[in-house]
Amino acid sequence: MTKAISIQSAAVGRVSIIIKALNEEKRIARAIESSLRALERVGGEVILADSCSTDQTINIAKRYPITIVQLANSAERCCGIGPQLGYQHSSAEYVYILDGDMELRPHFIDQAVQFLDAHPAAAGVGGQVIEHNLDSLEYKARVERNAHHMNAGQVDRLDMGGLYRRSAIEQIGYFSDRNLHSYEELDLAVRLRARGWRLHRINFPAVDHHGHDAAPYRLLYRRWETKYIYGIGEIVRAGIGKPHFSLLIKQLHEFKLYFLSIIWVIAFLIISIFCGFFLKNGLAVGGGVFIFCLLFVLMTFLIRKKTFDKAIYAFVSLFMHCAALIAGIFVGRQDPGKKIDSNVMSNY
Repeated sequence: MTKAISIQSAAVGRVSIIIKALNEEKRIARAIESSLRALERVGGEVILADSCSTDQTINIAKRYPITIVQLANSAERCCGIGPQLGYQHSSAEYVYILDGDMELRPHFIDQAVQFLDAHPAAAGVGGQVIEHNLDSLEYKARVERNAHHMNAGQVDRLDMGGLYRRSAIEQIGYFSDRNLHSYEELDLAVRLRARGWRLHRINFPAVDHHGHDAAPYRLLYRRWETKYIYGIGEIVRAGIGKPHFSLLIKQLHEFKLYFLSIIWVIAFLIISIFCGFFLKNGLAVGGGVFIFCLLFVLMTFLIRKKTFDKAIYAFVSLFMHCAALIAGIFVGRQDPGKKIDSNVMSNY
């Protein structure tokens, strides 16, 4: 262990770094050590919010002077619950959220604190994300979707982590929606922006993101299995009737794609059924119409993506996300402001 493990011994400083983790035994030490080093100048606390890891994550984390809290109920695991769990146990003026497969770059926290001190209208600030898993189709698709969110300047959300002002979070009621299996950063962003707060990204390296190595289709299946891709429907349901709903729909570009795709498929399905009942050789004609619908979508992806493997992946991903949109809207919800049941494994 580095000398950084001795940093968190004084009273809480200005920054709480929340590391959310699930089975990160290979990377958690680097995430913790980089967080402790990041607090050397500004002071603060590191809180590991663990979602019931079954590997050595907790045992490794106990070597460091940090607070460790763990979900009491593993059935509640989702991306949104980790940040809120850590926030419950934090106390500093500013709060940073870090994934367990990331490492904080030296001096970013210093730069971020200086930025928020100088810009009182800013609720949060992020930096540049250094990706290390550059070859996966999932990474390439994420870059295509989110490139504009990652540029320096005023942004509409802080994907991949950011430093937030506690007073802004208190104004909107809670940090992260405990019900969301994904899209928790966007949900936080639109709630803040609907209250007049701003978000910024500075041109300074913030984190190294190592990600998880997995074949693209295996990863897609795992995200369905864990309900990660239900997030698109969950965030829409969460926003219905809320002041930020119109802003959410405006920013949720993929929702429009999935919604229109669902309408497209339903329309062709209705035409196919009509052909099957009312035309001679109707079943063949109806089936042909529906196959044409699917081939049209596939060819559109092929033109846009330029390679067959990317087109097939986008095609499969599209229809899985369309199904997840529908499923996510009907997932049950708890009060996002309700205290999360947890166990304190280590307290500093």
